[in-house]
Amino acid sequence: MRKLVTSVLAGIGLTLACGTSVYAQEKSLTIFWAEWDPANYLQELGNEYEKETGVKITVETTPWSDFQTKAFTEFNAHGDAYDLVVGDSQWLGAGSTGGHYVDLTDFFKKHDLGNVMAPATVKYYAEYPGNSGKYWAIPLEGDAVGWSYRKDWFEDPKEKEAFKAKYGYDLDVPKDFKALRDIAEFFYRPDQKRYGIAIYTDNSYDAMAMGFENALFSYGGELGDYSTYKVDGHINSDKAIAALDAYKELYKFTPPGWAKSFFVEDNQAITENLAAMSMNFFAFFPSLINEASNPNAKNTGFFANPPGPNGDQFAALGGQGISVISYSKKQEEAMKFLEWFIKDETQKKWAALGGYTCSAAVLKSPEFQSATPYNKAFYETMFKVKDFWAVPEYAELLQQLNQRVYPYMIGGEGTAKQTLDALAADWNATFKKYGRVQ
Repeated sequence: MRKLVTSVLAGIGLTLACGTSVYAQEKSLTIFWAEWDPANYLQELGNEYEKETGVKITVETTPWSDFQTKAFTEFNAHGDAYDLVVGDSQWLGAGSTGGHYVDLTDFFKKHDLGNVMAPATVKYYAEYPGNSGKYWAIPLEGDAVGWSYRKDWFEDPKEKEAFKAKYGYDLDVPKDFKALRDIAEFFYRPDQKRYGIAIYTDNSYDAMAMGFENALFSYGGELGDYSTYKVDGHINSDKAIAALDAYKELYKFTPPGWAKSFFVEDNQAITENLAAMSMNFFAFFPSLINEASNPNAKNTGFFANPPGPNGDQFAALGGQGISVISYSKKQEEAMKFLEWFIKDETQKKWAALGGYTCSAAVLKSPEFQSATPYNKAFYETMFKVKDFWAVPEYAELLQQLNQRVYPYMIGGEGTAKQTLDALAADWNATFKKYGRVQ
């Protein structure tokens, strides 16, 4: 009898344990993102959500180097390891046409997100195809490329005097790409182990593309016509060629060994006294105002990507939207999280934690723009950004850009025109292969 009671009790206990496990599983969501500070901020925000709702949020991360591979391996296997993903903007085409993302168009319209979020974030983080009115993500982490610089170097009276004597104008935050180049040259002093500028040069993912785009767009160039997929005459236009030459010119003034550099190295250029100016995504700037991670924090300033020779001023878009994975068994719970995430009060918390809100109202608020030394530059940048191709075959296009531009930039092979003519031919062949052009 005792054995029977024990058995029954054990059975009840097992049932309760299983019930609790199932309940816990249903009351949890896993969000997949890359390994960086904004993911930590999202986890903190998720902890707030758990306090309010009892739904546990886990932000699972992986290094940027295998983020894309790991995500698409899981998508292609139709796995449900993740309920949501904060995917790169260029994933929209592959995520939507591949059936990996849930269609959020009704959600978008219900909550009027086309007006609630900043226009560029809706266009580049959420909609595919362009101008289709179909939405596959909620803008989550706004980001773009900006610049940090050494204020103490710029404001040194002797440096200012020497700069004006050489270039005929005042040393200040660069007003255009010509000034950016002049300042980079001025501070390039290998004998003092000081260098002019740090730019993106890595060719393993999108660093080279993001870096080059800052010059390309501000010189008035384009990657192509996103509506017709015509690239000849765009990516190899005179303006694009001049932009590539200008970007390569900047490489002359980088620290030694700068041939495979991305966000980590570009922040180190400021923290380790290597360069006067450094290109990076705004999302990596928080560590530059933290004295624990940047001994030069008090002397670090920030500015938006400067205009090109004709006054065009744009920047390469970074950032990501958050999408619901179509293979998730907890899509309803995921939609509830998104409804909470887009609320004004949540967006204010997101910004306060360090996340780059895409809420137009929060971005425009004086409170946001004065919260950090770089928020105003970020606000200004987010209204003049452009992005890489978001088509499903973007990875091939990215690889072709790296294979053509890197040898010219770093190895000095050929000319800018030869490089971009070859890239135009590559891209045209790729778009033909996928039936986008004849």
